[in-house]
Amino acid sequence: MSAPWLHVIGIGDNGLGSLTPEQAAVLARAAIVFGGARHLAMLSADHPAIRTPWRSPFAESAADILAARGQAAVVLATGDPCWFGPARWLREVLDPGEMAILPAPSAFALAAARLGWSLEDVRCLTVHGRPVAALNPDIAEGARWLVLSEGGASPAAIAKLLADRGYGQSRLTILEHLGGPAERVRSTDAASFDLGEIAELNVVAAECRADPETREFARTAGLPDDAFRHDGKMTKRVLRALAIAALEPAPGHLLWDVGAGSGSISVEWLRAAPGTRAIAIEPVAERRAAIAENAFRLGTHGIDLREGRAPAAFAGLEAPDAVFLGGGLTDGIFVAAFNALKPGGRLVAHAVTLESEAILLALHEVHGGELLRVGVDRAEPVGPYRGWRPAMPVTHWHLTKARLP
Repeated sequence: MSAPWLHVIGIGDNGLGSLTPEQAAVLARAAIVFGGARHLAMLSADHPAIRTPWRSPFAESAADILAARGQAAVVLATGDPCWFGPARWLREVLDPGEMAILPAPSAFALAAARLGWSLEDVRCLTVHGRPVAALNPDIAEGARWLVLSEGGASPAAIAKLLADRGYGQSRLTILEHLGGPAERVRSTDAASFDLGEIAELNVVAAECRADPETREFARTAGLPDDAFRHDGKMTKRVLRALAIAALEPAPGHLLWDVGAGSGSISVEWLRAAPGTRAIAIEPVAERRAAIAENAFRLGTHGIDLREGRAPAAFAGLEAPDAVFLGGGLTDGIFVAAFNALKPGGRLVAHAVTLESEAILLALHEVHGGELLRVGVDRAEPVGPYRGWRPAMPVTHWHLTKARLP
């Protein structure tokens, strides 16, 4: 195997002064150097390399990288390029053996060292190039975070997110210019965040602490019905838990929640596995507002709200890994959803009315799957005593689309 032609060099806050002898030697013989404007400005005026800044969007730089193939090329990155750096993206562009990585200590390692935290006990996150709301699923009592900031405004935005979620007592520590001569460490609470003049290069350490009145929920499916804002148009707790189990959430998978109502299925899907996404299709504006509120309050991120009615609303959507049909069923909706579903994908449909149940019975006869009729009785007061009050029975059908041979 030939030697790598591209080296990815991690730089500390001291700039080129932080390079090891090996890193410095590789950079000295580079014919072309890639990096952000800040990194490229570190090169001396007499360095002969061609300076190539990253394009926007970042993915357009792939052509520049491939055009440099065979030359002595260097990518300059901050800290450890394998921690939210360019390493993952470059592995998708280049063949194995074309690239070597020479890291510096990561900002996470430096921050943990200053705080005395064990990295295995910490969630290492980033809001660089991502919305602060992406942190929402990681908010939990006792959770510890280290977060790479987008810039000097990120710490205040993170503090606001925590306070808005009922975690205003969370302790935040802002670590600026780690490992450099301007290093500074300051702490405050999320609710009373008052730190100013924060450097663009900073890491936020957070110890999540819920306020006394904040209600927390387990990640298991079947949240209490009163956890959601709704107008009655909602899949109730028992049926929701059954639906989520049949939908089988998995990291990276996409759900279509058709006739989403309160968004309870989408929310529980997103809570069940990291990296899941959901498209919630709901024609009523008030319900879409409730979905957005429920998603935020219950600590999720990744619901794509769509106005419209099925099946017309399916046009142009990314093919789903799972589909939930709970907002009124017609044969036309099933056909369109099932055709869009990826091979191996799961479909769950619920019916309450006799007309919808008849459709499910016919579909089950043709497609198979599992068909259940679920009735739930709840104990409620009957005068001075208690008695069972039945809810309307629900017909539940789920199936898995055959994989291609």
